[in-house]
Amino acid sequence: MKKILLIHTGGTIAMEENKNTGGVNTKETHPLEATISELSDIAEIVVKNYVNLPSPHITPFHMLELASFIKEQTEADRYDGLVITHGTDTLEETAYVLDLILETPIPVIVTGAMRSSNEHGSDGPYNLISSVRVACEHQSLGKGVLVVFNDEIHAAKNVTKTHTSNIATFQSPQYGPIGIVTKRGVLFHHTPLRSSQFQVKHFSKNVILLKAYAGMDGELINAASKSADGVVIEALGQGNLPPATVPAIKELISRQIPVVLVSRCFNGIAQDIYSYEGGGKHLKELGVIFSNGLNGQKARLKLMIALEITNSAEKLQQLFLE
Repeated sequence: MKKILLIHTGGTIAMEENKNTGGVNTKETHPLEATISELSDIAEIVVKNYVNLPSPHITPFHMLELASFIKEQTEADRYDGLVITHGTDTLEETAYVLDLILETPIPVIVTGAMRSSNEHGSDGPYNLISSVRVACEHQSLGKGVLVVFNDEIHAAKNVTKTHTSNIATFQSPQYGPIGIVTKRGVLFHHTPLRSSQFQVKHFSKNVILLKAYAGMDGELINAASKSADGVVIEALGQGNLPPATVPAIKELISRQIPVVLVSRCFNGIAQDIYSYEGGGKHLKELGVIFSNGLNGQKARLKLMIALEITNSAEKLQQLFLE
């Protein structure tokens, strides 16, 4: 029988609804305890209650500490797989950081719930069972950190939360899931390409994330970047910005502060196509770094990690094209 390490970090999957007030919050005992006992015929489960935090309270420093905790646990004992329960608001970011820095060969699955334990149609128990099944699956090896939700398996790089309340919220725009969980088994139909792994022990860089809009000028960029080591901008369309932002972009680059461009669009990637002022080709010529399909929140985390490795604009561009 496979031995699976289950790490709880909090979130809706660890909460219940107060029927009098309608508020959802944590409780003393974890609501998944009954489900864990039902998993005994699937795997041997070892539970670690790491933290109990709503996901908006999770920071990149928590993510890095979680990676260190995972390393300690997997070096101290032999596990065949790992499942992490997490709040959904920042789940994709934690999964992506772990995907970039964890070097463990065993499957690592991140899951959560959109409905708390005592709400009708609570999805936490089912997502946990599905995640353990994926963690036990030999085909899960070598695919990086995976997010399992609502019978689907997603790569950490591509998955994002797309709905505020629907249990099918986690999707991978443009790419789709890489596998599914069925009553009969776990089926993979894609194998994601793995990115470079980073050996990062701390975060020391401040990276800010901004979103472009019609008529945007450089005022917000200048104000927000005064203490920034890097800036990520969700640009318009294929990677374009209003012309009034260009002087602020030039100023950042002259100060050797990297500017990474992604698209604010739901699908597609930012590219250096248009040569007008503020167009992608113009921005690329100024030294702006283009990302290969990441959304803004993930590009911010990747830049935070990458800046611990290098300050070279050429190297950063190479890393963001992987």
